[in-house]
Amino acid sequence: MDALLLLIVCGGGFLLAYHTYGRFLARKIFNLTTGRKVPSNELADGIDYVSTRRGIIFGHHYTSIAGTGPIVGPAIGIIWGWLPALLWVVFGSIFLGAVHDFGSLVVSMRNEGKSLSEVAAKYINIRVRFIFFAIVFLTLLLVIAVFGVVIASVFTLFPSSVLAVWLQIPIAVALGWAVYKKNINVTGATIIAASAMYASIALGALLENIWPGLLLPREIAGIPPTGLWVIILLIYAWIASTLSVTTLLQPRDYINAWQLFIAMGLLVVGTITAAFTADLSFAAPAVNTAVPTDTPSLWPFMFVIIACGAISGFHSLVASGTSPKQIASEPDSLFVGYGSMLLEGFLAILVIIAIGAGVGMALEVDGTTLFGQSAWLSQYDSWIGARGLGDRLSPFIIGAANITETIGLPKAMGIAIMGVFIASFAGTTLDTAVRLQRYVVSELAADIKMPSLANRWTATTIAAGTAAALAFMQGADGTGAMILWPLFGTANQLLAALALLVVTIYLRTKPGCKYLVTAVPCLIMLVITNWAMVENQLNFIRERNWPLVIIGSGVFLLALWMTVETAILFFTKSQQKPKNITPGAQSELTETAQIQAPD
Repeated sequence: MDALLLLIVCGGGFLLAYHTYGRFLARKIFNLTTGRKVPSNELADGIDYVSTRRGIIFGHHYTSIAGTGPIVGPAIGIIWGWLPALLWVVFGSIFLGAVHDFGSLVVSMRNEGKSLSEVAAKYINIRVRFIFFAIVFLTLLLVIAVFGVVIASVFTLFPSSVLAVWLQIPIAVALGWAVYKKNINVTGATIIAASAMYASIALGALLENIWPGLLLPREIAGIPPTGLWVIILLIYAWIASTLSVTTLLQPRDYINAWQLFIAMGLLVVGTITAAFTADLSFAAPAVNTAVPTDTPSLWPFMFVIIACGAISGFHSLVASGTSPKQIASEPDSLFVGYGSMLLEGFLAILVIIAIGAGVGMALEVDGTTLFGQSAWLSQYDSWIGARGLGDRLSPFIIGAANITETIGLPKAMGIAIMGVFIASFAGTTLDTAVRLQRYVVSELAADIKMPSLANRWTATTIAAGTAAALAFMQGADGTGAMILWPLFGTANQLLAALALLVVTIYLRTKPGCKYLVTAVPCLIMLVITNWAMVENQLNFIRERNWPLVIIGSGVFLLALWMTVETAILFFTKSQQKPKNITPGAQSELTETAQIQAPD
């Protein structure tokens, strides 16, 4: 019953926050209006700038920011107890993460849908543009290079997901064709596409049962399966990134969103059912003071590790990348930017319940069934953050399957559904990241007057090619980027702090103290992330891991440089005016039209 009560309180809290704090931000801070022009209409090109229905762009944005983050992060962070993790997810999502995502989206949308590095050049200075670019490029490079390995690992863990994930591509293309070319009713097309998607899951499970491992690749020409998957996935991401967003990106993300909505619905209904028909009390301690000796300290690492469940810098790249180029009307950005992060926070709450309570319902270990705290402790008897992806996902998969089994869903099918949606979301993150890197490269090429590098084919080749070089730098297995992956957590959260810094400077150009809504979260993230970065650097030095020491120190110094330059600008002028204002941006500063609040 504890789990059900928490689900109701947290879910209700997110809804209340959307209709109060979210609307306050929309009306009083960012002054959203239907009368202001948006990039999807002004710069429409049918490739990246495409005016899109609110529900469809929500699906794209949500699946792009989610990935495996809101699952893996809480799965690791709960080792310090479910209460600290839950409090950070709820309050972090409402006052930090959603503000970060929403602010990044609005600021980019009011600057031709450009990245935050370009916005930083406009509102701060040219030097900051290149600092921001370097940090963004490194972050995306790691995501692209590593997520191929992540997806390969998920395919190995859940072989039945392989067919379903790849069949989503023709299903998505068909959905996009039906909606955009034939004007078929979106609701009807969605039902057909979602049905086809779940049929593919059932077919994949059936094939895996008949021919285990049929769709998993074997070693070819000395390249092991992980390396082959990285090559295949990067080729796919290259193609997907150069196509119009309406051909594949939008419809695939949209049906993946519905896949997640259904999975979350199953977990909600399962939690309600289990609360009345089974023992769904928390097996995890509320606060765990007896963590394994190899576990890092709660402060500051829980706030970095949970990441996407509360706030993530990667979200600012999506919010200033693909999404602002598709928003059809300014008020839609509240639903897309603020609403998506709250829903991701709610997913993280479901993960905490599945792990904290669901695992304790039953766990098979070496032929013995464990229950309650014994079951939970068997999963967290050592620092789970140091284990492989399978060990990090296992508690959620087991707990979710236990919960959904109470509504009559066979455990094997529950595991298959969860496995497919994890693999699917990792895939959407990968192809979105390649497209985002393409935008970053194109913008930089335009800035340094090298137009030959700015076209989408060349820029995408650079994005995918650099990731491939990093992935295969240590051998044919494609796992080369894993040596730099320990930097990602702090670099990602540092990016969130810097994105909030840019949004704060943007709001500083407005009358009053509007900037406080982002300045306070920015300060919190700067303190926590820099603290974690210093702790990590000391560990890397003790381990004599010099590559991580050098690169990590470089990122830290670049971020410190950007922070100092921004702080000087912030405190030396009472109200900044951006440089090189375009006509569209100038109208934003002088516009006195009556503001219409979002629906």
